[in-house]
Amino acid sequence: MSIIARFRDIMSSNINALLDKAENPEKMIDQYLRNLNSDLGKVKAETASVMAQEQRSKREWDACKDDMEKMERYAIKALEAGNEDDARKFLERKGSLDSQFNELEASYQLARTNSLQMKQMHDKLVSDIGELEARRNMLKAKWSVAKTQERINKLGDSAARTGGSISAFGRMEDKVNRALDEANAMAELNAGAKDDIEDLTAKYDQQSASVDNELEALKMRLKNNN
Repeated sequence: MSIIARFRDIMSSNINALLDKAENPEKMIDQYLRNLNSDLGKVKAETASVMAQEQRSKREWDACKDDMEKMERYAIKALEAGNEDDARKFLERKGSLDSQFNELEASYQLARTNSLQMKQMHDKLVSDIGELEARRNMLKAKWSVAKTQERINKLGDSAARTGGSISAFGRMEDKVNRALDEANAMAELNAGAKDDIEDLTAKYDQQSASVDNELEALKMRLKNNN
C-alpha cells in the first residue's frame, strides 16, 4: 500500500474500527505502528517540500504584485512630471504583469491547498501514532486476558466431558454390581433346600450332654452334704 493510499485510510477511518476488524489486534497494532513510524519520516519530508513550494509561490506572487504597484506609482510620477508617454509605458508594463499575476496567484492558491492537506495528514499521522503508543499496552493486556478466558472456556469444556465420562463409568459399575447380585442369587437357588436334621440332632445331643452334666453335679453335692 502506498503512503498516499494509507493516508486516505487514516483520514477516512477510525483506529478503533480498524482494530475491531483485526483477527489479532495485538499483532495488528504493532504492525500498524511500524508502518506509521516508517511513513512518518517520509511524510515530514514531503510536507516540508510542499510547504516550501507554498512559500516560493507566495514570494513570486508578492513580488509580481509589488512590481505592478511599482509601475503604477511610476506612471503617476510621470504624469505629475508631464511625461504622458512615460506614464503610458509604465502602465503597459503593469498590464503585461497582470496576466502573470493571475497565474502566480492560482499557483499560490494550489500550493497553499496542497500544503494544508499535507499538514492535516501529517498531524493526523502524528496523532494516531501517539494514540496507539498510549493505548498499546492497554490493548495488549486486554487481548491477553481475552485469550486466557478463551483457554479457560476450553478447559471448562474438557472438564464437562470428563464429568460425562465419570457418570458413564458409574453406570457401568452399577450394571456390574447388578450382574454379580443376580449371579449370587442364582448360585443360592442352584444349591437346593438345606437338610436341617443334622442341626436338629446336634441340638438334642447338646441338650442331653447338658442334663448329664447337671445330674453329675447334683450327685456330687449330695455326697458332700452326707
